[in-house]
Amino acid sequence: MGIVKTDDSRREEIEEFRTMLLACAAVHRRKDYDPPRARRPLLYGDSPDPLSSPVCVTSGISYLGRAVVNRLLLRGYSVRVMVDNQEDLEKLREMETAGEMGGALNNFRAVVAKLSDVGSLAAAFDGCRGVFHTASFADPSGLSGYSKSMAEIEVKTTESVMEACARTPSVRNSVLTSSLLACIWRDHTRNHSSPIINHESWSDEPYCLRNKLWYALGKLRAERAAWRIAKERGLRLTAICPGLITGPEFCNRNPTATIAYLKGAKEMYALGLLATVDAMKLADAHVSVFEEMGESEASGRYICYDHVVDEEKADKLARQSGMPIDRIRGEAVTAGIRPQLKLSNRKLSYLLMRNSSGSCRDES
Repeated sequence: MGIVKTDDSRREEIEEFRTMLLACAAVHRRKDYDPPRARRPLLYGDSPDPLSSPVCVTSGISYLGRAVVNRLLLRGYSVRVMVDNQEDLEKLREMETAGEMGGALNNFRAVVAKLSDVGSLAAAFDGCRGVFHTASFADPSGLSGYSKSMAEIEVKTTESVMEACARTPSVRNSVLTSSLLACIWRDHTRNHSSPIINHESWSDEPYCLRNKLWYALGKLRAERAAWRIAKERGLRLTAICPGLITGPEFCNRNPTATIAYLKGAKEMYALGLLATVDAMKLADAHVSVFEEMGESEASGRYICYDHVVDEEKADKLARQSGMPIDRIRGEAVTAGIRPQLKLSNRKLSYLLMRNSSGSCRDES
């Protein structure tokens, strides 16, 4: 998720996006990449080229969105980057006019659409064979932090995206970014609760409500809504449930999601459920799952994480996030509390073994 950003922070994000595109262009040149023909970015209202078979990334200049776009471009995809306002689109057009995108022009397009508007989303997706819904958007109310109202926005925008995918004949597959928090929150003291948390695990909605875990609630309800629409409309969908997304300056670049994710960090740490994943590795997982969907192999949900946070990693996370260490691990270490549960991403690890693009280590 995001927050309403200052002009300086927006400029920093656009500059980072520009740098990423230049890096992609450089890699293509090193690999003697020879695209079939040069094209300018397709702006909203233009007619898509049916031969390009693009894929679309929603919230394409968000922290995770940029990483997914990066990986898609590096792997030769034609990418349609969706932004939700004209200002961001104009900045991307200025970069194109200045020739700052290099060879990435051949595979990069931009379009504006509102995440709450099914009609504009369907127009943005038209001609795309797949959609990556990174579930990242700026809070329109300007609220600081992730609130219960933002959870409701998360659900509504996800419903809009899934409905638009279902309405668009060209869209064959969709990948949704959910969260590990949609899997782990429930009363684990009950005897019937499994000690293994995997792709079949779901958080308990009443538990999230009682404990005001709004980010988990938003992700949980949004994913359930996506699966409901996919089933009703015959949409091919997979969902990736990542741990806390990390990477360069992740707390500054993705502050709302980081702070919201870490609510309840002490409990997650004590239970052995506080896990992180690098944004680029998570992006690799998104692309790999999408490619396996094309082979009719990938389906359902996938848990994705690099590391379960231990004492050493907790200290590092505290430094990176600027949070006091006792907000992350509490007294769990000094009290000698052993993790009670076990995360498993075996399903994703097995898929990635068949795809050499990247991996999320299996710690099951």
